[in-house]
Amino acid sequence: MKNYLKTIPKIKFKGSKSTDPFSFRFYNPNEVIHGKSMKEHLRFAMSYWHTLCGTGVDMFGSGTADKSFSKKEGTLAHAKAKADAGFLLMSKLGIGFFCFHDVDIAPAGETLAETHTNLDIMADYIKEKMDSTGIKCLWGTANLFGHPRFMHGAATAPNADVFAYAAASIKKAIDITKKFDGQGYVFWGGREGYETLLNTDMKLELDNLARMMHMAVDYKNKIKFNGPFYIEPKPKEPTKHQYDFDAASTISFLRKYGLEKHFKLNIEANHATLAGHTFEHELRTAAINDMFGSIDANQGDMLLGWDTDQFPTDVYNAVYCMLEVIRAGGFTTGGLNFDAKQRRGSYTPEDTVIAYIAGMDTFALGLKIAYAIIDDGRIDDFVKERYKSYTHGIGADIVNGKTDLEKLTRYALSNGEITTNTSGRQEMLESIINSIMFGNRF
Repeated sequence: MKNYLKTIPKIKFKGSKSTDPFSFRFYNPNEVIHGKSMKEHLRFAMSYWHTLCGTGVDMFGSGTADKSFSKKEGTLAHAKAKADAGFLLMSKLGIGFFCFHDVDIAPAGETLAETHTNLDIMADYIKEKMDSTGIKCLWGTANLFGHPRFMHGAATAPNADVFAYAAASIKKAIDITKKFDGQGYVFWGGREGYETLLNTDMKLELDNLARMMHMAVDYKNKIKFNGPFYIEPKPKEPTKHQYDFDAASTISFLRKYGLEKHFKLNIEANHATLAGHTFEHELRTAAINDMFGSIDANQGDMLLGWDTDQFPTDVYNAVYCMLEVIRAGGFTTGGLNFDAKQRRGSYTPEDTVIAYIAGMDTFALGLKIAYAIIDDGRIDDFVKERYKSYTHGIGADIVNGKTDLEKLTRYALSNGEITTNTSGRQEMLESIINSIMFGNRF
């Protein structure tokens, strides 16, 4: 551990012409944009699981990255070394937040009680690191999908004992998140779904999932945890049919069970593409339903049909993301958590630093370009003009509820055939985006 990142300096902003791989080219944390610093706009977070636990193992090969930090894995000494490494990394990168699962921060014990004891020890240790560095917790969660006990789900498991074990894990993870003064708490379904309806009581499983969430809301209120609850939609993987398929289905679930006032959504870019949507579609769906909360920042590979969790380097994707974030009012308790891992062949600690720099620079560009698009005004003006028929006449009557099918029929009959329409001009709008992004750079 004593040599971890020893040769890596504190990462500083050196401008777009810098060729130093250990520098920010675009992320200048103190640069003020529309009244707030970049650091305040973007609220970057380190993912504990990928960064400190992930070794690069895949279905065809063992891990390539050493995450032992010179300690025996599965011990409290190893857990403390991971925490030391994480806070050192965040300090060198200037990252202000982290996110965690319970199993990330402490080793499992022989019993649930022993596991909870280990979590308490590590929570105290991490809280000391937080207090000494000023680094905060963006959100916490419980891993209810990795252990074999959760092979059929957690809250949706057919075994009530598994449901009870999951409830105890959620309670403990909420307790720790509150101890960390976490900004929020995330529910990710993991295996909350099914493989085949031949062995599944879907109604009971969905009812039980809602029961668990209501219990969590009651407990949150009891202990006065002030952060919001988030749900993170994902359509598949590991379960073939997951109940939190996308933003729309998750919102529908919350409303059916009377949970909509207690939850926001944590949208992940790679999960959006797995659901057949764009990242910005999921963000817009959350925002217009008053459900936008936080973001897991990554990207997938469109040639691969699974969750690759790559560090985000697609500037277009970041621009469209930040347009939605800005239009939703920006982050309040949420932020940009890098739920991302460097590629299996990029296995060194230096690669981890470089990957975070790339992701942070990408979203810095996304933020600046998104505000340039808004300030330019052409995109927003075009959309406003496209829908102007709803600002007067029959359109205004439709919007204001002053008409009905009979009145609209009389109007349509008197109005005659529709012989012209308005072009969507998609290609023109895309070229405007390109001109704003690159027009002054060549």
